[in-house]
Amino acid sequence: MKQLYFILSLLCMSMALTAAPLTDAATLRGRVTDAASGEPVMGASIYLPQLKQGTVSNAQGEYLLTNIPATRTTVQVSYVGHQTIIETIDLRTTREKNFQLHENNAMLSEVVVSGLTGSSLIARSPSPVSVVTPRELQETASTNIIDAVAHQPGVSQLTTGSGISKPIIRGLGYNRIVVVNDGIRQEGQQWGDEHGIEIDPQAVHSVEILKGPASLLYGSDAMAGVLVMHEDPIMPQGKMKATVGGEYQSNQHLYDYTANFAGNRGGVVWNWRWSEKDADEMKNRRDGRVPGSQFHEQALTSMLGTNQAWGYSHLKLSAYHLKPGLVTGERHDGVLEPSEAFQKIYHYKVALDNSFLIGNGTLKALVGYQQNRRKEFGHHHGHDEHEHEGELEHDHDGDEDEAHEHEDEHDADTPGLDFRLHTVNYTVNYQWSSASNWSYAAGVAGMWQHSENLGHEYLIPSYSLIDAGAFASATWELERLTLSGGLRLDHRHLHSYELTDNGQLCFTGFSRNFNGFTGSLGAIYNLSSHTNLRLNLSRGFRAPNLSELGSNGQHEGTFRYELGNHQLDPEYSWQADLGIDFSSEIISAQLALFANDITNYIFLQRLGSDTDRYQYQAGHARLWGGEALLDIHPVEPLHFENTFSLVNARQLHQPDDARYLPFTPAPRWTSDLRYDIIRDGQQWLNNTYVSAGLECYLRQSHVHTANQTETATPSYTLFNLAAGTDIQHRGRRLCSLFITAQNLFDRAYTSHLSRLKYAEGGPICNMGRNVSVKLVVPIVL
Repeated sequence: MKQLYFILSLLCMSMALTAAPLTDAATLRGRVTDAASGEPVMGASIYLPQLKQGTVSNAQGEYLLTNIPATRTTVQVSYVGHQTIIETIDLRTTREKNFQLHENNAMLSEVVVSGLTGSSLIARSPSPVSVVTPRELQETASTNIIDAVAHQPGVSQLTTGSGISKPIIRGLGYNRIVVVNDGIRQEGQQWGDEHGIEIDPQAVHSVEILKGPASLLYGSDAMAGVLVMHEDPIMPQGKMKATVGGEYQSNQHLYDYTANFAGNRGGVVWNWRWSEKDADEMKNRRDGRVPGSQFHEQALTSMLGTNQAWGYSHLKLSAYHLKPGLVTGERHDGVLEPSEAFQKIYHYKVALDNSFLIGNGTLKALVGYQQNRRKEFGHHHGHDEHEHEGELEHDHDGDEDEAHEHEDEHDADTPGLDFRLHTVNYTVNYQWSSASNWSYAAGVAGMWQHSENLGHEYLIPSYSLIDAGAFASATWELERLTLSGGLRLDHRHLHSYELTDNGQLCFTGFSRNFNGFTGSLGAIYNLSSHTNLRLNLSRGFRAPNLSELGSNGQHEGTFRYELGNHQLDPEYSWQADLGIDFSSEIISAQLALFANDITNYIFLQRLGSDTDRYQYQAGHARLWGGEALLDIHPVEPLHFENTFSLVNARQLHQPDDARYLPFTPAPRWTSDLRYDIIRDGQQWLNNTYVSAGLECYLRQSHVHTANQTETATPSYTLFNLAAGTDIQHRGRRLCSLFITAQNLFDRAYTSHLSRLKYAEGGPICNMGRNVSVKLVVPIVL
């Protein structure tokens, strides 16, 4: 209750600060030209990411920004097929700024990312960060947002069919990764194997991937890293635009539609989007159609706010519905049986995002509420089985004051498992800089949660959770050296409620308190104008979730009965990162190495080879590995990019059959050869390209074989083709068309991170050949 009062106070403060301007207004104008030809560049984006304001250049290459805050900030200039320009300017003294854009080559592109003391250049980040650009997302065929980013170096996905994906960063996932959307951490029962990320991919403009412990910025759970989903930039002043798009994918007969309307008039900004996706059962050459892999998705997102000289205030609303099937894996004469199991997932969110310019810094205040409802249908356990296991089946109608008699059969419209999770998030921080190249940030962040059991089956008890944290960080920038670091203190209180049914105790009540003290210290040194050396040491913290502490039941879609452990302690990690990158016009190379030591590492262990019972245990884990990138640009339109990712994950002081951590990604090599046919086209086509790629997954023999928990996965290679172009008229883009063919030769394979590898009737292969056609049509009003 105290946190709710605090959040209301934040809202009142936001309204009070909005009522009065805090700084003067500024104007910035200039011209964008092509560095080689000197011709004006029409449609270049000039964006101020920290202020969330921007515009585009006209036919003469000219741009104009008015009524923007008079402060020191970052300007980002980008155009498809050209290198992005990022510079820091002082709007109190600068009124005009011209830019010259160079065509893409092998030089590593600069980009603005999340730093310890606010937005930072990726070249100034000591910890490893990668960014999936808007164009890359458009060119990628995927079934969900995690699928779209899972091919990045060091990133993988744990899948349940094609519609449910969970992110894995450097071998760690689940509650060890924080996903940030609309500025707040996404909370949606992410402890579950078949619980994906409830985010509309069409509403994601770009994705920032922070690899390694980020507890300093995000508190508990950010032990493996963070996925930051960035929203669309604010429209240029005085402009409105509508966008419609559609996609078809052949394998599942997937249809995807989206419509967007955004604008900026008189400082009032808005962005509205509707998306819908429908997919049939996936198929592969070995299993044919896979019953239960179909899904249907609907999403509505909206933003309404104001951008003024004092900063901005944005109200964001979203509703997300997903109905995925659940693959049971049962077979008859080798043929997969139909599955009647499915989920219904609802995620609603409201967030108020504020930024105020005060003195030499910026005060950011964000508060949000989320409700996640997850229902599972189609599987019910027999009464005899539960009596034999010492458990009872329950029939619960959602009112905790009523209980009904157990029945052997339940209505098909009645969910077995039914969770409702309420979450309130808040973040307040102040970022400022000094004249001596120092910048600082300090703030508080927290979360309140309440989870309810509304079904007639139970896996975890109802619970309440309170998080509170405080942090401070600093960055010192010299000409060739950047140092950054900070400290954070977190406290979490968790209370699990007792549950009885007809006098039978199902869950015992308990309370736990967890404290975390984390930090980070890093440096980046420019060895030369082409070479950077990075070093970072960070401390991670993760409190055990309620599933790990208190689960007790059959988890449908996971093929196992799960038991929690009340005695688990928080996980702590120390991770060291060492990186070096070289960049030139002909060749670019990056090497990022890491070593991660985790105490009290929590994992699920099978209790015997002849049982489906698993219990959470704790041990001592050690992970090491890295990512390498090599991009060769022998001639102007040709790119040959190669990446390699490796993770070795072991548990110390264990016998040979239990020394490797389960679900460790296999070593992966990717190679992509791309040829840009047309750049800066003056006729009907522009930004036209073709590409051919391969993904080679090496054999994964480092498996947790104790009690037949895991088996080795053989190597396999997938081949892909892609092509795309913008279609334009008189310099104005009419539409963008993208065609891709994935798994071109229809290879039958099972990923080491596919949960369907352990289906009841034997392994089920991943998706076969898939051809995608995507069309995006912008309409400037």
